[in-house]
Amino acid sequence: MKVFVVNAFAKSLFGGNPAAVVPLPQWLPEETMQQIAMQHNLAETAFIVPEEDNFRIRWFTPVVEVDLCGHATLAAAHVFFNHLGYDRKSIVFNSRSGPLPVTRRSDGQIVLDFPVHEPVVTDPPPEIEEGLKKKPLAVFKSTFDYMALFSNQSEIEQLAPDFGILGKINSRGLITTAKGDEVDFVSRCFFPQSGIDEDPVTGSAHTVLAPYWGRILGRNKMSAIQLSARKGYLDCEWAGQRVFIAGRAQTYLEGEIMI
Repeated sequence: MKVFVVNAFAKSLFGGNPAAVVPLPQWLPEETMQQIAMQHNLAETAFIVPEEDNFRIRWFTPVVEVDLCGHATLAAAHVFFNHLGYDRKSIVFNSRSGPLPVTRRSDGQIVLDFPVHEPVVTDPPPEIEEGLKKKPLAVFKSTFDYMALFSNQSEIEQLAPDFGILGKINSRGLITTAKGDEVDFVSRCFFPQSGIDEDPVTGSAHTVLAPYWGRILGRNKMSAIQLSARKGYLDCEWAGQRVFIAGRAQTYLEGEIMI
């Protein structure tokens, strides 16, 4: 089987979030796909199989299958557009989260068309403040994650979480965010429940962040940086019940899986 490792939402080869992409003619046993993802030990491994006129995509962390992953979807589209002879400008991945159209722009950016996941103010579980070692201004809950709001970019940069405590939160994970110094907003994302202490770049988190900051800033087009060590750069457009998330990708590795 072919495998590609692609750095998504990256401005340079060693930036962004690495995802493995495995195109398949038909599904492998679920246990085998989970073992492959564990072997790769990346935040996500995407498996893609043809389905009618489109393709079906599934995403696995090293320990669990997830319902939505942005950076591995962008990586998968990059593989189709650049390595598999797919000559159309757009591709649709069917998924647990519905159809996910992806488009290649003339400037090289790849644009994800994802469903919005609105954040709602909530009473925070105590593990958020305990795990972050800092009290947020407010806490929100979305479909998959909690989101903690802070006052400025510096506070986000200085977070030093206790992942053992954050891992006890009953959710996929925790998004932290604030206004950016040079972009509209910044974030860091922690998913110890899914086997990823800090995700380098989280496309799906921006389905929560874009509608929140769109309302706060009074605009629908926004720039964002995820402030992990590798950093990720995203352009977001909030369009009602959908959000368009654009970024670039770099191929790092192409190889074969021997099973």
